Amino acid sequence: MPGPFPGVDPYLEAQGYWPEFHLKFLNYWQEALANRLPDEYEVRVEERVKLVDVETDKNYLIRPDIAVTHATRRPEGAASGVATLDPETIPTVILDEDREVFLKILHRPDRKLVAVLELLSPANKVEPDRRDYLTRRNAVLRQQVHLVELDLLVGGQRIPMGRPLPPGDFFAIVARWEQRPDCQVYAWTLRHRLPMLPIPLRAPDPDIAVDLAEVYETAFDRGRYVRSVDYRAPLDLPLHPEDRAWAEQEARAPRG
Repeated sequence: MPGPFPGVDPYLEAQGYWPEFHLKFLNYWQEALANRLPDEYEVRVEERVKLVDVETDKNYLIRPDIAVTHATRRPEGAASGVATLDPETIPTVILDEDREVFLKILHRPDRKLVAVLELLSPANKVEPDRRDYLTRRNAVLRQQVHLVELDLLVGGQRIPMGRPLPPGDFFAIVARWEQRPDCQVYAWTLRHRLPMLPIPLRAPDPDIAVDLAEVYETAFDRGRYVRSVDYRAPLDLPLHPEDRAWAEQEARAPRG
């Protein structure tokens, strides 16, 4: 069942559904890209895992790899000089996991990285995680790699730019490596559908166009969010009062 809004549904952000929606959107964004990419390209999901010690707030950034080792068996009858020790029982520390998922476009057959596609999460827009995100972002911007960022969230700080962003509630930023520091910025509001977005590839290949509205609507519908979101609740987001009133009215309007 479609939601009450023509584009982004702000209630997903306001009521805590964004982490799950984030994964669904990336899944269908990947599918949309895969259906349009030329044969010599592929789009893959990449994941960062950050472990957080809740006692100290210390962060550990790792990749989700597993290492398995095989111990060499001591020959039978060999003397052992290892003393037997009685263990001491000590509680371990279980770290919280913070996973960040993004997309990357690769060129075959060398699988060279062509573009990184990010959908911002609330953590990317507030400290201290915002600083970590901007550090990784700068690392991409220093390479000959395109960067595409979607900000479909009202709250938090925006991506730092050389001059103010155009008016809007949501933004798509396409930073082509050969045009940097300049980039293309697409802006729209709560009252509009998501735009068609060009995704740059390796020259001389032309951009591919992805219908973000179609991706969003598919993710929203498959998540069955209309059944779960409380559209009678106040919309607790930093919106202009007129926009908040319009959104709450749309949310509570009868739907067929």
